[in-house]
Amino acid sequence: MPKPAAPTVGVCIVTYNSAGDIESCLDAVRRQTHPVASIVVVDNASTDGTRDVLSRYDDIRLILNERNTGFAGGQNRAIAAAAPSDYVLVLNPDVMLDPDYISEIVAVMERDPRIGSAAGMLVRADRPDVMDSAGLALRPDRNAVDLGAGEPISDWTSPREVFGVSGAAAVYRRAMIEDISDNGQFFDEDFFAYKEDVDVAWRARHLGWTAAYVPSARAVHRRGWKPGGRRSVPLFARRHSYQNRFFLLFKNEPAGPHLLHLIPRLLLVEAAKLGYILLFEPGLLACWPRIVKMLPSMLGKRKRLFRRMLSRRGGR
Repeated sequence: MPKPAAPTVGVCIVTYNSAGDIESCLDAVRRQTHPVASIVVVDNASTDGTRDVLSRYDDIRLILNERNTGFAGGQNRAIAAAAPSDYVLVLNPDVMLDPDYISEIVAVMERDPRIGSAAGMLVRADRPDVMDSAGLALRPDRNAVDLGAGEPISDWTSPREVFGVSGAAAVYRRAMIEDISDNGQFFDEDFFAYKEDVDVAWRARHLGWTAAYVPSARAVHRRGWKPGGRRSVPLFARRHSYQNRFFLLFKNEPAGPHLLHLIPRLLLVEAAKLGYILLFEPGLLACWPRIVKMLPSMLGKRKRLFRRMLSRRGGR
């Protein structure tokens, strides 16, 4: 009998002023032991020479946006262009994959069709013995965090199910992408950037998909700014991160008796955060008009999601 064909994988990268990173990222993708069916790069109107670097590669599909559509918009366009692959690797340009990254993850996902997303051991570029991310966790206060961040890699050598995976180097099953997309969008483009991977993870769990951490797959993550220091993060990034937390809650927090305990905790957390913002980061407050404006849209997305979830679970 003929040997079954290997699952197809498309790699999707969004660049924005990534001239210092994209070459090493693409070279690592080209060294993957698992065949890569396509490499799609969407450039979000870079001005630093990124496009000159990309023009030297004749084995990528390059899409040049005239304006910056954000991570979410760029990745949605790349994912559509990478069809009809069985899996999609969503990859940041500041990540360098070990050669077996894709093969290790796909092998795990092929064994369990419930796994809709998976990622490997992401380590810090400046300290490769320290974790950058082992996936995403959702804390009781509904803040999402990178599992293992700042911890020794020796503590994260066991595979496990996780809440979700970081969009820095995430492998998504195409069937899940199609299943959880809302009005044709896998990543919610109203998020623009930051926490869109948490939104995907939460939606996926509501609809019955699981996520996996695969430590045998390893990658190095060179963040644009070092973890821990808020002042090193640009204001636009902090503003999107702040507003997207509310979008996440509006869209994904289920109703139920647990809200009697959750809402007071959230009010306390947000009151403390607001006090800090008023004193030290008042520029973040400029996003509140957009939060209010987007509330009806987010509630509409919530309604569609939970209607599907109840239908799938046999509810009324």
